[in-house]
Amino acid sequence: MKRVLLSLAVTSLLCTTPIMAVTSAEIGKNAVKSAKSEASKQQLKVVKEAVTAVFLTKKVLKDLEKEDLKRAKNDLESAIGKLEVILAHKDAPLLLPIDSIVRATEYSGDLKSIKNSLELVNDLLDSGKIQEARRLLSRMQSEIDIVTISLPLASYPQALKLAAKYLQENKLEEAKDILEMALGTLVQNEIVIPLPLLKAEALIDAASKIAKSDKKEALKHIDSARNELKIAKALGYTSSSDTTYKVLDEAIEKIEKEIRGKNRAEKLFEELIEKLKEFKDKAIKNIDTKK
Repeated sequence: MKRVLLSLAVTSLLCTTPIMAVTSAEIGKNAVKSAKSEASKQQLKVVKEAVTAVFLTKKVLKDLEKEDLKRAKNDLESAIGKLEVILAHKDAPLLLPIDSIVRATEYSGDLKSIKNSLELVNDLLDSGKIQEARRLLSRMQSEIDIVTISLPLASYPQALKLAAKYLQENKLEEAKDILEMALGTLVQNEIVIPLPLLKAEALIDAASKIAKSDKKEALKHIDSARNELKIAKALGYTSSSDTTYKVLDEAIEKIEKEIRGKNRAEKLFEELIEKLKEFKDKAIKNIDTKK
């Protein structure tokens, strides 16, 4: 799942609306809509047997709380059986998805509101009001988060088998400890896709298509793209690539100058779109954490 969304299609965001009739705001809106749709399609399909195995693991713990040892043994045996089915496949993955969700949060403020919010956060931190600062910071995001929770196939089945052994030996507390430990090994993977960068890419692409026919509108799209990049930078979305916000801004200035002049910006657009794509792809964060 590490790079399933790094090539999100943003070059077909204008749908059936004529290019010249689409405003910069509409292009940005369509970019977000398209990204949400693509993210939903790209979610990993959950593995039914793994979902059932986790459900049964939790059920075994409840069985033991009710001191129903017979049912606990039966449920644990069923859980192990579900995973054995998967282990029988030679191409079984190391992580088995059991849940996958998409969250989209779009920041509606501008650069000034970001600056004001950051100043307020610093004031709150200086005053020791950490939780208030945290709540304010949590609203300062504009991204799509794709969260997948997976079961580690390398360790989870072995843990269940050890718990089953303890149940057979009537070591109930040891069995509980192992089952709780197994549930604690579930892995949460989160992919964070910055929306301002998607918008900027879509706007530059749209501008490249009308630079010859509608110079004024193309310049509007380019200016909007620059603003989206400033918002991305202000919100802290950075990249590990050699491309920087400064490099992107310089490339945008060259295109603006060319459009206002002889308007031979085709090659410059190609280079900028490539730089933007590289920056966006490497700014997408892939985070693995224990659930």
